[in-house]
Amino acid sequence: MIKATQFLHDKGQSLWLDNITRDLLDTGTLGRYIDELSVTGLTSNPTIFDHAIKNSQAYDSAISKKVKQGLSGEELFFDLALEDLTRAADLFRPIYERTSGVDGWVSLEVSPLLAHDSDRTLRAAQDLFARAARPNVFIKIPGTKEGLPAIEKAIAAGVPVNVTLLFSREQYLAAADAFMRGIERRIQAGLNPQVASVASLFVSRWDAAVANKVPEQLRNQLGIAIAQRAYKASRDITGSERWRRAYNFGARPQRLLWASTGAKDPKASPTLYVDALAAPFTVNTMPEATLKALADRTQTGELPVVGGGCEEVLARFAAAGIDVDALATQLQDEGAKSFVASWNDLMAVIASKSAALAAPALNA
Repeated sequence: MIKATQFLHDKGQSLWLDNITRDLLDTGTLGRYIDELSVTGLTSNPTIFDHAIKNSQAYDSAISKKVKQGLSGEELFFDLALEDLTRAADLFRPIYERTSGVDGWVSLEVSPLLAHDSDRTLRAAQDLFARAARPNVFIKIPGTKEGLPAIEKAIAAGVPVNVTLLFSREQYLAAADAFMRGIERRIQAGLNPQVASVASLFVSRWDAAVANKVPEQLRNQLGIAIAQRAYKASRDITGSERWRRAYNFGARPQRLLWASTGAKDPKASPTLYVDALAAPFTVNTMPEATLKALADRTQTGELPVVGGGCEEVLARFAAAGIDVDALATQLQDEGAKSFVASWNDLMAVIASKSAALAAPALNA
């Protein structure tokens, strides 16, 4: 019997932590998760950094120093974020090297205020990747209609991309196509097409959105069915003639990443989405609470078959009046707005802390 975290790792699924704080780094907790809980990567977003900086004094000295250097707002934040994420990237670097770049990644998001501006998103992605100066840093770009051209151009420019804010098979396929167009541009230009990418499909928000709109027997099933549908699509496209041609030039497939996998329903198992979406060559990025709940279990045997019966489940939701296509668009729009709100909160926290920490120096 082995820990369930190690079981999933050994079966070919990557477990990433959906969190970053300076305390996780300073206390050695992230290193322990790597050594003991089979964590092989990490993701971040504006909400995570907002909570980390707001609820801790661990950033105060760095903020004070940067204020004295004349930094403020977004510039100050990205300095802080890059300090954390490059430290994390260095912790994961041995995994990155051992897996030849398949695993061992950390992710940093461009400003969500750029979600509908392709050109500025591309410039921001290139700038952040260059400033990180680490090969194992993904730049997160939303898979919105406006984000897709930026994803293609970033991949073509050699910037590894974590496509975020995907909620449906159709949104995932559009992101996969943008990734492949970027790869094909590199092949056409005679460049190395081995540029990594993951496509992040958000799961639990589906169930939260319909919790009060469907019968009890359908609760906590929609997100899993949507993810299973996307997984089946990913297996089809990575086996296609188009993708096999790219592999022959040296490209690697874009992996599916399960995001938002902490159960929102207090009555549900904390590992609900982890258990249902255990599949090789995928990533599950999970909150600390979910990771710890998984690590408390032991497990043996084989992985479940992902994807079986998802269309029947989705048909039951359609019969209950749920339009998944319309809801996917709504969830993506709401997700983008949520990240903007978190970003604005984050900038307010940065401004407030900057002012408070600068005050003693002014009064000295």
